[in-house]
Amino acid sequence: MTSTTGPTGPFAAPKGVPDYVPPRSRAFDAVRRTLLAAADRAGYSPIELPVFEDTALFARGVGESTDVVAKEMYSFADRGGRSVTLRPEGTAGVMRSVIENRLDKGSLPVKLVYSGPFFRYERPQAGRYRQLQQVGIEAIGSDDPALDAEVIAVADEAFRAVGLAGYRLELTSLGDHTSRPAYRELLQRFLSDLPLDEATRERARLNPLRVLDDKRPAVQEMLADAPLLLDHLGAESAEHFTEVRALLDALGVRYVINPRMVRGLDYYTRTTFEFVHPGLGAQSGMGGGGRYDGLMSELGGAALSGIGFGIGVDRTLMAAEAEGVQVGSSARCEVYGIPVGPGTTGPLVALAGELRRAGIRTDLAYGGRALKSAMKLANDSGARVALLLGENELAAGTVTVRDLGSGEQASIASGRVVEHVVSLLG
Repeated sequence: MTSTTGPTGPFAAPKGVPDYVPPRSRAFDAVRRTLLAAADRAGYSPIELPVFEDTALFARGVGESTDVVAKEMYSFADRGGRSVTLRPEGTAGVMRSVIENRLDKGSLPVKLVYSGPFFRYERPQAGRYRQLQQVGIEAIGSDDPALDAEVIAVADEAFRAVGLAGYRLELTSLGDHTSRPAYRELLQRFLSDLPLDEATRERARLNPLRVLDDKRPAVQEMLADAPLLLDHLGAESAEHFTEVRALLDALGVRYVINPRMVRGLDYYTRTTFEFVHPGLGAQSGMGGGGRYDGLMSELGGAALSGIGFGIGVDRTLMAAEAEGVQVGSSARCEVYGIPVGPGTTGPLVALAGELRRAGIRTDLAYGGRALKSAMKLANDSGARVALLLGENELAAGTVTVRDLGSGEQASIASGRVVEHVVSLLG
């Protein structure tokens, strides 16, 4: 016999890993499905990715100077001595799969959507988990500004579909391979004159843009006069960014320019964005992304451009809760069947099967419960309709159909119950 208790008591979920249980799990699932549906409407095809990959994929693809690679990855040696890592983000894995499966040799752009758990060893706090749930999209094979606008608009539409209104889209450009080197040198010269600690100086050496992302007030004060990349874009990047903004305006997507934005991953170039929500406190980001023009070639593939985003399902749900938005239905079912008396369970089980095949969520009272107890379960389930089948109904070939909202009920012939319930549910 197996035990369900640990050495000192009941087992608990790992620290920083949330459980989603009813009724909140229904809202979580509704958020995830809503985010995925927005991508589906824009023609993105699903891709399923491994939960772990070769560690070098993330070190090379995400960037060794990032906190993700330096501090947050769950890496371990498998039984063959290979270093593997639980995926901390989705883009590098998508790139690997596109290259390996030669998707880039077909019609371009390749448009993919994925979802699932991702893993980062972070200090657990509200909205910041070690196992985080994300929905992401990637569009690979075109540097058309219209594709940038589409990706951003898909995220914006998804948040609106969830019912959110209090978020803000922040937008910037991180330049390209022609404008970034000159800016990098300019920023490094500026940083070299600051009294930075050794760890920050090393970060500035590896990637000076990462220093701009330092949240410490003392560091932010020193960076007040730092040169801004938006002021040093090359002509091509500047024109690209202007076109993206014009297309977002045409789509009715509202945004603010944030010239100091630095995303936490090194591969971003040109269009970069983040959705933030003040109701989430310090961890205000719900998701974001950007263009990554050199990533595919860096990972051994063709020199194709790409853009994508990752949206936190956890944080989107928290934002909805902060706004008081109810996502999805809290009801477990629409119809609740109650057998009353011997010989009534079998016919009601068969009727429940018919209702389910008709697309109606149906549950039953099990275990021979008394009518009063079963009616309480029906109300607790959130069902709109109860079906009562007793010995009298069984003999007459009918079922009592009760509207749990109004309390009205009718005796319906067994063969017409599905049709009658469909009409009641509208």
